Amino acid sequence: MADGESPTIARLRVRIAVREAREAAGLTQAQVAESLEWSHSKVIRIENGDNTISIQDLRGLLALLNIQDKKRVDALLADARIARKRQPEQSAWWKKSPFREEMSDPLRRFVEYEAEASEIRSFNIFYVPGPLQTSAYGAALTAMWKGDGEALSEESEGGGFTEKKVEALVDARRLRREAMQRRSGSLKYLVLFDQSVLMRPIGGASIFAAQLQQIVDLAGAGFTKVRMLPFDLPIAIANNGSYDLLQVGEDGSRSEVMYRESGPKDEMVENRPVTERHRHRFDQLWEAATAESDTINFIRTRIDSLAKPK
Repeated sequence: MADGESPTIARLRVRIAVREAREAAGLTQAQVAESLEWSHSKVIRIENGDNTISIQDLRGLLALLNIQDKKRVDALLADARIARKRQPEQSAWWKKSPFREEMSDPLRRFVEYEAEASEIRSFNIFYVPGPLQTSAYGAALTAMWKGDGEALSEESEGGGFTEKKVEALVDARRLRREAMQRRSGSLKYLVLFDQSVLMRPIGGASIFAAQLQQIVDLAGAGFTKVRMLPFDLPIAIANNGSYDLLQVGEDGSRSEVMYRESGPKDEMVENRPVTERHRHRFDQLWEAATAESDTINFIRTRIDSLAKPK
């Protein structure tokens, strides 16, 4: 399915346009609900992407928000029709058990966008991002939060991690990588590590060495491009948490969304000023980082050091 015909991307375009138009008009969600005689929760669900909007409701909303340009109205109505189409369930593994129960709502939405993304930029200060993880590294990492109700994890919604949850999340990362590999010819995947990620031996020396080797292998196969922010780089990254930026949609209608952690919660961010600010910061750090060839050499040296007896 082409990006322009994707219900996922069409739904995103509609809700971003609606939210930005509402904010430009100086209206709150409650005021929109009152004017259209909707429930407040209905407006929230539409803007959050939890519900698609009917054509009739969209016409009324666009009129209220004073969106009158025929070309723009027609484009949004066309998107609304596409957004209401059902996608093939057999391809949406994240909607099935056990992923439906064990993945957070923001993570499931992130994976849905990831399946449509043309570009992915991942900034990491704690651990290797999911699609690059080996199963052993992923299991060791995620198991750290078993039983922890305040788990600081990319998939955490609070509430302890059971064995079933750990297995589902590790398997989800494998499925994400396989889906991305099937599109590797058209998908741009940039991964930026803080040096600490490549120094922290999660799972022990042998598991971590195998993880680092997988990064080298995936980069060598053209799956990803990687760079490192060394400890001695004179820049401040303390105010940057790990995040992923996804670019979705066709030329002329592209949108960027962000997935990030915030304490014990994770979240999807679809606010244009916020995503633009993080994209600008990523680009700055990418240019300042160690070149890919030097990063790979650093990783190989790190693998060798892990193999030496202590």
